[in-house]
Amino acid sequence: MQIGVVYPQIELRGDPVAVRRIGTAVEGLGFDHLLAYDHVLGAVHADRSPPLTGPYTEHDPFHDPLVMFAHLAAITEHIEFATGILILPQRQTALVARQAADVDLFSGGRLRLGVAVGWSQVEYEALGQDFQTRGARQEEQIGLLRRLFTEPVVDFSGRFDRIDRAALIPKPTRSIPIWLGGSGDAALGRAARLGDGFIFSGSRGIERALGGWARLRDLLIEAGQPVEGFGAEYVVLAQGDLGTAVAEIDAWRAAGGTHVSVATMGRGLDSADGHLDVLTTLASALNLTAR
Repeated sequence: MQIGVVYPQIELRGDPVAVRRIGTAVEGLGFDHLLAYDHVLGAVHADRSPPLTGPYTEHDPFHDPLVMFAHLAAITEHIEFATGILILPQRQTALVARQAADVDLFSGGRLRLGVAVGWSQVEYEALGQDFQTRGARQEEQIGLLRRLFTEPVVDFSGRFDRIDRAALIPKPTRSIPIWLGGSGDAALGRAARLGDGFIFSGSRGIERALGGWARLRDLLIEAGQPVEGFGAEYVVLAQGDLGTAVAEIDAWRAAGGTHVSVATMGRGLDSADGHLDVLTTLASALNLTAR
């Protein structure tokens, strides 16, 4: 099972030096990948109708994950990069294909593209997309991305996108794996039909994630898709005793999970040094091999 780290960007004030320090340290400590959350804008929550349901506000800084990964690709050699998740339907499909292809090329095939539909109608409006149709748009986009990654010329006319005999050049050297995230049966069903893997949030606890993974395996079988080779990632919220985090990682491994990412946010840390201290202790507890 691969073990990675969530970049703790909302606690590091958008510091570019912290990006470089944590990216290189994660690789040096022996972790397998770095996962980054995504928001283009942070919005004020007060006096909204309908209300914003997510946890982030206008005070929480976010780097664009694909731009950050392109930067880190130049100064790392081994770690993989995962968007966890990129809010795909609020973006132009062809532009995502171009950006993802370049990150994969620059990194030597180290990108995993995690996507979901998001929760902020403010971002959708600011980016010129329809919040209400985001699920249907994502379904169309996933198939179109795979065609752009692999086909010499794409001629596509769908509900949301039109590509008139055009090509993505240069292409990635492979079809970049596309994982899904989210909650509920709609997200799980979409992943079973269209995805290469699924990212389970730790915000609802390990038992909820284990139940979701069992449900997703059933959905894969119902959809006629192989369970073997399908990825399952759990995001561990390491906010308390690190022994609890290690126990959750062990439980996920026992359930056949393929990936884990550890989030060190929520421990009251406000510096790269603080987060690196926790990651160093965790790497030792997990018997990771330093590079």
